[in-house]
Parts: sequence; structure tokens; C-alpha cells
Amino acid sequence: MLRGVEHVGIHVRDLDRSIKFYTEVLGLRVRRRVRLNETTELAFLPLGQVELELICKSGDYTFAREGIVNHLAFGVDNVAEVLEHLRRHNVELIHEQPLFQQSLGSRLAFFRGPDGEKLELFEAEKAQ
Repeated sequence: MLRGVEHVGIHVRDLDRSIKFYTEVLGLRVRRRVRLNETTELAFLPLGQVELELICKSGDYTFAREGIVNHLAFGVDNVAEVLEHLRRHNVELIHEQPLFQQSLGSRLAFFRGPDGEKLELFEAEKAQ
């Protein structure tokens, strides 16, 4: 029935600013940008088997009505290296250093996107 995650939608306040962050800082690319109607514009950014959908609504729209997302996790090879890259781009870090999750055997760290969305770096346990 379910085949997997197809895309993750994140509400953003300024589509151009968010596209710049996700492309220039995180290295994604825009596959498609489309205006649905007078108040809603979308941008789709491929990310492996999943796609990130940035949703920008104008007018009296408030994030509280639909929420943003709790977090989006990016798989990385080395959390510490990516944190350093984010520091160079003045990205708000929730964790200055990688956290080791014993129960997962993995390292992770959280940071913020341009609208305060919580993003995660996830370094999976290496096979031995």
C-alpha cells in the first residue's frame, strides 16, 4: 500500500529567501517552481528518493493554522564537517557539537532554516 515518503512540505514566509538557503547553503537544486493561484507558490527540490516542497502562502495566512513541520532530517557522512559548513554560512545552530545517540548508534545535530524550521543532520552508524 505505502511505498515510502514522496515529499516533505514545509511552509515558508519568503520563497526566494528559502530557495537561496536550501540551494546555496545546503546544496539542493530547484526542480520546479509553480504558482498554484494568487496566494500560493511552491518550489520542489529533489533530495535523494524524497522531494522537499517549499510552500509559500501570501495574504492573511498564518503558520499556526497548518503548522510548519517538526523537523526534516538530512542523512550526512560527517555531522561535524557539515556543522562547520553551516557555521561559515551563519546558520543558527541548535547544537554546536554533534550529539551521540547511544540507542541509535548515530550522531546528530539540529539547526534552523530561514523561517526557524528545525532541520537535523543525521550520521548513521557505520557498519563494522
